[in-house]
Amino acid sequence: MNAYESRVETRRDRLQSKADRATRAANRLYAQAREMSDAIPFGQPILVGHHSEGRDRNYRRGIDSRMSRSCAEAEKAQHYARRAAAVGTGGVSSDDPEAIDKLQAELAERKAKQEHMKRANALVRRKDAVGLADMGLSPAAIAGLLKMDETGNAGYPAYRIRNNGANIRRIEARMRELAHAGEQKDREEEGNGYTYREDVGENRVMLAFEVKPGMEIHKMLKSYGFQYSFTRGAYVRKLNANGKYAAQQARKVLDVQQMSQLGDASE
Repeated sequence: MNAYESRVETRRDRLQSKADRATRAANRLYAQAREMSDAIPFGQPILVGHHSEGRDRNYRRGIDSRMSRSCAEAEKAQHYARRAAAVGTGGVSSDDPEAIDKLQAELAERKAKQEHMKRANALVRRKDAVGLADMGLSPAAIAGLLKMDETGNAGYPAYRIRNNGANIRRIEARMRELAHAGEQKDREEEGNGYTYREDVGENRVMLAFEVKPGMEIHKMLKSYGFQYSFTRGAYVRKLNANGKYAAQQARKVLDVQQMSQLGDASE
């Protein structure tokens, strides 16, 4: 496991821990609400005008509050569980130092699939079941390929071949981009109250401020896709063409701001 994979695993564990804590809180609050409600005799109404009315209403509000909080914690648990499950499922990340090798393996797999589909379709056009069997296809798979669909076509659908070809081109483009990124060097420039950095090792475009920016600038940077990183002490985006372009646009705004607008924001 490389350093990037370790960070991914740590993030997944952190999100799953949050889900587990929320689940425990939801169960605890639900149990409290049930225990409190069980203490009220079945069908017992609030005795309006009785000296116990205020205490009874507060007690029942406590039950409702715990049930509501239990539902909120359960929703929070589901949210974090979904996020934990999604970590690492978005394909090969450019932050991964083994990204090019992994993309190369994926590319080889997709090219082999493309060749397989094209070769099979050529045999289907000749109705060559023996040739399809020689490719290692099962009788059921051969029957499925030779069967005409509702449009009168057989074999692998054209859209599957087109989509796979598009993915091949996408992977090749990413590999070229990553190869180019590997040739880049760190860059740093001073701006109007901020420092602009291109950090190749971190694979991030960064905007670090001398003084905490106000809410207006914070929202502007968010609109350009920047997120604040507490560990880096800067607003960051991935170091790619889109990140650089976004930084250029954000810097145009920042460079015309007056320093007074970069003061501490009470928000």
